[in-house]
Amino acid sequence: MLEEKMKHLPKRIILVRHGECEVNEDERVLEYVPNHKIKLIERGVAQAKMAASKIREIVSENANWKIFFYVSPWNRTRATMEEMIGRGETFTTDKIVGIREDCRLREQHSGNFQNVEEMRKMKRERNSYGKFFYRVPHGESAADVYDRVSSFVEELWREMESNKSEELNLIVVSHGLIILLLLMKLFNWTVDEFEGLINPPNCEYRVLQLGAGGKYNLAHHHIDELKQWGLSDQMIKDQIIRARGFQPFLDQPED
Repeated sequence: MLEEKMKHLPKRIILVRHGECEVNEDERVLEYVPNHKIKLIERGVAQAKMAASKIREIVSENANWKIFFYVSPWNRTRATMEEMIGRGETFTTDKIVGIREDCRLREQHSGNFQNVEEMRKMKRERNSYGKFFYRVPHGESAADVYDRVSSFVEELWREMESNKSEELNLIVVSHGLIILLLLMKLFNWTVDEFEGLINPPNCEYRVLQLGAGGKYNLAHHHIDELKQWGLSDQMIKDQIIRARGFQPFLDQPED
């Protein structure tokens, strides 16, 4: 039954944060441009192309590889995905089996037009209160966002029941908080464990690969990376078990 189940699961789920955008150059753009309309900048374009090249190296180990994109509806995430695909130079049309925009992958709502000074004050307050339960005035808490992320994941599993490709790779292009919450949901991390996580930089990606036991894990990444991302020793131990049972990562010396 496990072998049959694994036939339907994607070989990898790769979570990608969007490239640098106008906010990285001037935060005050949020005072007169809606957050969802913020544009990618040239540095973000270059980051997206570089990320795509690296991801292609990861997924193309087998000649039969395929890609399915999920993307947030916001301008900068869609632009990042489009730059990743390029003009068929990195991911050719015969390798892309689908592209789906999903509103549940949108960024945390922080109100409409945003006063930069008020947002800075809010972020300081959130750090004291706790970033999971803190609700942004006129917006969402991370807990609210977690609910829609959970809905996305649960529907994703149902859709995968009809997957026929054993070399399918899902690429989710979204936002920093969404990536953390997807990891929280997929690995059943607690609120306390979430609080210790570090937001991924622009166009960084997290590779979740399917282990022999049918569980996804972060074993593609070095343990030092996992520590830098805020994973505790226990969280890393769980990744080791997910990847290789009770055997250590290949790059770690055995006792």
